Amino acid sequence: ATRTKSADVERADSGIGQMPARKWRNRASETLSSLQAWEAHRPCTDCGERDLPVETDVQNCNQRRADLCEKCRKRRTERKESVLEFVNTEASYGEDLRIIKEEFYLPMQAAGLLTQEQLLGIFSNIQELIDLNENFLEILQEEIDQAFDQGDDDLMTVCIGEVFLEFVNMLPAFQTYCLQQSSSVNMLNALEKEKELLRIFLNVSQNDNTALRRMNLRSFLMAPLQRVTKYPLLLSRIIKATTEYHPDHGSLREAKSRIESHLEHINMKTKQEGNTWTLRSFRQDSKKKREVINIEMRETALKTVGWLREETRFVMEGSLQLAQPPDGQWVKKGSKTLKFQNMQVLLLVNMKRVSESSLESAEPGPVKDAVLVLIRDKNNGKFHLLREPLRLSNCIVSTDPDCDDTFELIEIRREAFVFRDSDRARTHHWFRQIRRYSRELGSWKKRRNALPNIMISTPHTRP
Repeated sequence: ATRTKSADVERADSGIGQMPARKWRNRASETLSSLQAWEAHRPCTDCGERDLPVETDVQNCNQRRADLCEKCRKRRTERKESVLEFVNTEASYGEDLRIIKEEFYLPMQAAGLLTQEQLLGIFSNIQELIDLNENFLEILQEEIDQAFDQGDDDLMTVCIGEVFLEFVNMLPAFQTYCLQQSSSVNMLNALEKEKELLRIFLNVSQNDNTALRRMNLRSFLMAPLQRVTKYPLLLSRIIKATTEYHPDHGSLREAKSRIESHLEHINMKTKQEGNTWTLRSFRQDSKKKREVINIEMRETALKTVGWLREETRFVMEGSLQLAQPPDGQWVKKGSKTLKFQNMQVLLLVNMKRVSESSLESAEPGPVKDAVLVLIRDKNNGKFHLLREPLRLSNCIVSTDPDCDDTFELIEIRREAFVFRDSDRARTHHWFRQIRRYSRELGSWKKRRNALPNIMISTPHTRP
């Protein structure tokens, strides 16, 4: 009896008596029931809804993609098909480019049917397009393979938009080809009538070469035009099947906007050159219109400096107000005495290429040169340069605490310019970026000594 009483005391002092134990067991049972109920109505991992169909068949339940509603399962399937379509059609387009080179260009060159100048006139920058396609397709295929290796059968980790934006420099290459298409076809027609051997070669190739699928050279030369106009449609299909919170959703929309803006720019250039044909038209809006203007300004700036496109980086671009102070008289009265005019300003940096790969070349290499291109507002459909580009290696950039809404750029032994933006914070950002590249190039001390009677080191004195 004594042992039983002591045991009862020990059980009662253990922290859980009979009444609390029963309550705990009831609560645990209720919790388990709640968990089972939640498991039966688990929300969809994509959309968060709880209207998942009840699976009565065990086999169907196992085959069903876990935690996805019917709508999201269908969307994932559509997205996977759209991504694979994008990659597969890119591969087919690349095959057509290789046929142009291997079945037409190289045989015609080896046989001496056309001169090198004539070949360049017909085939334009086809080699550049081939190189871009090979690099682009390689990265796309790596994304697909990596997704499958990681068990991502739906390809949800594949980000087509991000990859497309990494290769956005291929769009100007398409522009070069498209703008020369009309003259290329006219030259081919004239040479085919003039040269009998060329006409025989083209006829035999079309009828006897199985690799050509009985298509003529003109059909293959249209491949780049057809491909660049198909990008928006392919991207739209992927966007439609991609949820808004997917990490690639914003990049997909930006990629689609960029390609549509380039197509509008190509159409504009063809009209300016008097061509009757145009690429597919897209709905105009203010954002695309601004982007078309930016593309044209970049083309003008790149043509002016003469740099390679793949070695050029546009650090900043936009509208600034510019004034040229007369002999420093404005120092006492401030910037209110200056006459400012609106100007489009582009900060270009020439970077040394670190790799042939477009993705790897995005890594910043040594700065070879940096310039400011000053362009007047658009007039009569064309841009006009204010002057030759300002090379920052020959310039000094300074600011004054008393005039913090402006900054000054002085070209050694030549001109001085005062810049400002309507937004003071953006003015400071322009100043920091220009000063940074100015100091990276050349010797700052030598340039400072080259400016006599200017006390740059004095904090309260402005040149």
